[in-house]
Amino acid sequence: MSIPKSSPYPIRLLLVDDHEVFLLGLQTLFKRVPSIRVVGEARTATAALSEAIRLTPDVVLMDLRLPDGTGVEVCREIRSACPNTNVLLLTSYQDDEALQAATFAGASGYLLKQIDHVSLTAAVETVAKGGSVVDPKMTAAMLDQMRVLSTSSQGSVPAALSLQQKRVLALLAEGNTNKEIAQALGLTDKTVANYVRHIFQKIRVSRRSQATAYYLRYSPDRKTLL
Repeated sequence: MSIPKSSPYPIRLLLVDDHEVFLLGLQTLFKRVPSIRVVGEARTATAALSEAIRLTPDVVLMDLRLPDGTGVEVCREIRSACPNTNVLLLTSYQDDEALQAATFAGASGYLLKQIDHVSLTAAVETVAKGGSVVDPKMTAAMLDQMRVLSTSSQGSVPAALSLQQKRVLALLAEGNTNKEIAQALGLTDKTVANYVRHIFQKIRVSRRSQATAYYLRYSPDRKTLL
């Protein structure tokens, strides 16, 4: 958790979740917290972006999975349109790749929905003050994987990738989805999926987080990937 700066109260909070019961639970919780005021809610990715732009809240507390998109995609759009709004993502599952993508998208926090109400309130307050939070379980899992990747890659040499494959890998490592990579490079989603599959085969990985670790090890700043 990073050290936050001071922030005025109450914190203006936008809630985003497509499950009505969970959304009502969050509303009930934060009504009891004097330092936080819920200013709006949304149940889809489209509505989340629209409400974030309209309300400019201090924090958006958003589910990772939404009916018409992902929290990561919306987070990137919100951060671009509302740079003073911080995003805190919630998920039901441990997913190191989603955590990585969320980080690159500009999310200030990533928590499991199993979190207790005291910790969730503290997380919202921390993010509102400019700090960042990550669920301890997610942090431990990611560190373990990084250690494994680091050990397994020692002494290895970078695979020979084509120029286009390097471009795809670089965009993937930034946390972009296949759809976003396709838009950036003027390709179809299917073509990008094929590129990703071939890249994984060449560098001998099976997950996007592993591909990102490979990219960071042999980044364009180092001559080994050029």
